Amino acid sequence: MASFSEQVFSQVRRIPEGRVSTYGQIAFLIGHPRAARIVGQTLHRNPEPIVTPCHRVVFRDGSLAPGFAFGGPEVQRALLRNEGVPFLPDGRVDLGRCGWDGA
Repeated sequence: MASFSEQVFSQVRRIPEGRVSTYGQIAFLIGHPRAARIVGQTLHRNPEPIVTPCHRVVFRDGSLAPGFAFGGPEVQRALLRNEGVPFLPDGRVDLGRCGWDGA
């Protein structure tokens, strides 16, 4: 059986370009529905940020992580914008238009 970290990284690699998921959704998809914070901690230690697109994971309200591990929230925002991810006027990702359900 894969470790928790391996399960997280594997699931995040499935998020298509231009879509986002939430920490809680990733936790749910790997069978640990109450482990959203641990998913975040795991992604903060992502050893392969290009292979595992952790920038596609956001908070449940669509806000970006203030401590995005690879350059801060503005870098995360730029990466998502480059993929065509829409944002709301208040700066949050528009989850209604680009949220990924894991299907």
